[in-house]
Amino acid sequence: MSEETTETATRPRTDAREGSKAPAEGASPPSEDWATRYKYLLADFDNFRRRVERDREAISRQARAGLVRELLPIIEGFRVAHDALAHLPASDPTRKGFELLDREWTTFLKHEGVEPVATPGRPFGAEEAEAVGEVPADGEHPDGTVVEVVQQGYRFFGGLLRPAKVIVARTPAEEHEESADDPRPTE
Repeated sequence: MSEETTETATRPRTDAREGSKAPAEGASPPSEDWATRYKYLLADFDNFRRRVERDREAISRQARAGLVRELLPIIEGFRVAHDALAHLPASDPTRKGFELLDREWTTFLKHEGVEPVATPGRPFGAEEAEAVGEVPADGEHPDGTVVEVVQQGYRFFGGLLRPAKVIVARTPAEEHEESADDPRPTE
């Protein structure tokens, strides 16, 4: 009995599926199969590498946008202080220091890709600015143009970092048009 078990254990098994080692009809030779697999794997890896690089750039850009967004109130406070010192003589060291810092802040913002959105005299764009007030349009400020920038907005790599708050010039509605639309009877 022990001889039978050792004999069956050492005897090689033959499987009907292993019959011949020749490739089945219509199947490609093994070398072509590996070459195709290699090409697909290489393309998948290249796509993965590009996606990771794109994601890394997006995360970096979001982090930089967060930093710049946190710095904006500081920069704006600095600009208010700079404007308050405009009455000092040009040779005053404090004024010179503030002008130097203003140039540095401006250079930093340009280097980071931050651009101001609103400019007085340009047409109002609702996608980049919020109208917080209106003034009557005149010869200097036509209808639909920005008259004053209350709070500057900024664009960052094509996206809006913060919308601007502006005052817009509007043509006043004529008195007779309002009365013509008024449903109340006249006496």
